[in-house]
Amino acid sequence: MHLKTLRGRDLISIADLSPEELRALIDLSFDFKRRYYLGERSIPLLSGKILGMIFEKHSTRTRVSLQVAMLQLGGVALYFSAQELQLGRGEPIKDTARVLDRYLDGIAARVYSHKSLIELAEYAKVPVINALSDLEHPLQALADVMTIIEKKGDISKLKIAFLGDGADNVLHSLMLAIAKLGGKLYIATAPGYDPRPEILRLAEEDARKSNAQIIITRDPIEAVRDADVIYTDVWVSMGQEAERERRLRDLSPYQVNAELVKYAKKDYIFMHCLPARRGEEVTEDVIESANSVVWDQAENRLHTAKAVLAVLLG
Repeated sequence: MHLKTLRGRDLISIADLSPEELRALIDLSFDFKRRYYLGERSIPLLSGKILGMIFEKHSTRTRVSLQVAMLQLGGVALYFSAQELQLGRGEPIKDTARVLDRYLDGIAARVYSHKSLIELAEYAKVPVINALSDLEHPLQALADVMTIIEKKGDISKLKIAFLGDGADNVLHSLMLAIAKLGGKLYIATAPGYDPRPEILRLAEEDARKSNAQIIITRDPIEAVRDADVIYTDVWVSMGQEAERERRLRDLSPYQVNAELVKYAKKDYIFMHCLPARRGEEVTEDVIESANSVVWDQAENRLHTAKAVLAVLLG
C-alpha cells in the first residue's frame, strides 16, 4: 500500500517520503537483492520505459547503478552530460524539462544547484529523481539505510556517528532518513560546518515523532564512543575545490583513523559513500579493515535504485 502512494511522484528529498514509504522502499530493495542472488538478474517490470539521465557532475556509482537497474528491469537509460544538451548553451531548464517530458518516462538529474532540480520537477510531468545536488543525495541515503539494517539491525537501537562536513549533501539525506526511523545520530563537525538550518529543522521535526536523536558535537570522541556505525565523506566535494586548503585545515580533527575508532564498539561498521580520499577524511587501514562495509554499501546502490525506479516509473 505504501509503495502505491509513490507511483508517478518525484524523489527530490528524503523529506518527500513518509517513514512508512521509506521502510517500504528499503523492504523492496532487500527483495530485489534476494532475487538478484537467486539469479534473477532480469525482472521486466519497466519494459518499454525510458529514463533520461542529466549529469552536470561526474559519477560512478549513481550513473552505473541507475543504468544497470533500468537494464535489469527491462527498460532503457539514456545518459546526457549538460554539455550534450542545449542546457550547455543556455537553454532554460523549464524548456528542457517540457521537451524531455514528451520523450521520457522519468528523469534523473545530478546538478550543482538544488534549485535546478526544483525547476526541473516543476515543469516536467514525469517523475524527477535527485541523483545528487548540493543539498541532498537521497539515492545514497536509501543504500545507507539498507546497509545499516542489513549489517546491524533495527536502526532505532543504534548509535550512528558521522564525522566531517556537517553541511554535506550525503549527511543531509542520511540525517533525514535516520530521523524518520528513530535512530541516534551524532554529527561531529567543526564550527561553521553545521548542517543547513532548513534540513536540520526538518530532521528535528521527524525526530520528535520517532524519538530519534540528532546531536551535533565538536568532539569526535564523543561522537564515536560506543558507536555501532561510523560514517564519513570527502571534505572537499565537487565544486568546492577553491576551498580545499581551508577545509582540510578545519576538518582535520575529524579524520577517521585507527586511534579514533578504538572508542567505538568492537563490531562497529565503517561506511563511506565513495569516492574516498585516503589520508584525508579516512585512513587506509580503516577503509580496508574488516569493519569496513563500503563495498556492500556501494552494491546496495543497485538494489535501492531498482526499488526507486520500479515504484516511481512502474
